[in-house]
Amino acid sequence: MTKSEKYVPPKKWVWDKENGGKFANINRPISGSTHVKDLPIGEHPFQLYSQGTPNGVKVTIMLEELLNLGIQEAEYDAWLIRIGDGDQFGSGFVEINPNSKIPSLLDRSENEPIRIFESGSILLYLADKFNKFIPKKFENRTECLNWLFWQMASTPYLGGGFGHFYAYAPEKYEYPIDRFAMEVKRQLDVLDKLLSDKNFICCEEYTIADISIWSWYGALVLGRLYNAEEFLDVKTYKNVLRWAKKINDRQAVKRGIMVNKIKGNPSSQLHERHSSSDFIHKTQDKLEKL
Repeated sequence: MTKSEKYVPPKKWVWDKENGGKFANINRPISGSTHVKDLPIGEHPFQLYSQGTPNGVKVTIMLEELLNLGIQEAEYDAWLIRIGDGDQFGSGFVEINPNSKIPSLLDRSENEPIRIFESGSILLYLADKFNKFIPKKFENRTECLNWLFWQMASTPYLGGGFGHFYAYAPEKYEYPIDRFAMEVKRQLDVLDKLLSDKNFICCEEYTIADISIWSWYGALVLGRLYNAEEFLDVKTYKNVLRWAKKINDRQAVKRGIMVNKIKGNPSSQLHERHSSSDFIHKTQDKLEKL
């Protein structure tokens, strides 16, 4: 089909070719494993299988925040799942998450291991298990969950919508980019108005709602997503930017965004994490190379 031809959807869609774009090699309309591969198991209560995407860093930030409070029961091993290579379709990973998406977590501290998948579910599970970063008062907890689920429902427009067509699609098309840019800017405006008189997303305390939303929208306004900060004029959302910088300064956040990271400066990447000393060794390695 040439550019001048108008696409007419067939009566029945058939998967007979790759659709192009950055992730064409792993996109398919069926679920399940593509190969047999067991997952590694470390010594800690929690086994995390992930990559340092916005969804992935939600969980590593949460675990680092818990450890920062001295909760040693939150110790974890973080294993890298390279989604571009299709690691998420290995048989061991699919057993934990039939949907083949990162992050996925295994809690081995109970009598029987518990699998937890979907980043919002993992945040809520950890918050409830340790009674941290979630309000205790019922109405405040509800408000926190309002915003946690707001992120889960809204971000597909940012990632799969705007991010895909602006950064990953094989060609640039005005209609989808305009459509999703408009929606992302509307979402940023929602947050900017919410944060006009608040330090945090809800109840004047740092919660899983902040962690969840920051990992996407904080990264966006800090210029870390899709090279789109100028296109979306993110600096105009001053309240969101103030909030994003405040959370970015937290030590647990600085550690969390390093874990399972495979892009950017190599000194900022910690492909696997098995101990808090891994961060120290990474810093020492960086200094030795200067």
